[in-house]
Amino acid sequence: EFNKKISPLYHVDKITAPLLIGQGANDPRVKQAEADQIAFSMQKKGIPVEYALYPDEGHGFARPDNRIDFNGRAENFLAKHLGGRSESFTKPKGSTVQ
Repeated sequence: EFNKKISPLYHVDKITAPLLIGQGANDPRVKQAEADQIAFSMQKKGIPVEYALYPDEGHGFARPDNRIDFNGRAENFLAKHLGGRSESFTKPKGSTVQ
C-alpha cells in the first residue's frame, strides 16, 4: 500500500507537465520496465511524454554519442515546452537510442 501511495505510476492522471525520460536499458537502479510503464501509461492517457531508450547504457550515459544525443533531445524538449531557442538536432551516428 505504501508503494502504491508514492509511486508515480499510480498517479499518472495527476501529471500535467510534459515529461522527458532518458533510460538506460541496463540500469540496475531504475529498471527499464518501470520507465516503460510510466511512459506508456502517459502515452495511453494522452499526456505529453518523450521516451529515449538507450539499450547499451546503465544508470547514467557512459557513451559520448549517447550523452550528446540525450543532451540534444533535452535542449529541444525544453525549447518546445518552455519556449526559447534550440539548435537543430541530428542524431549522432554512434547513438544507440531507440
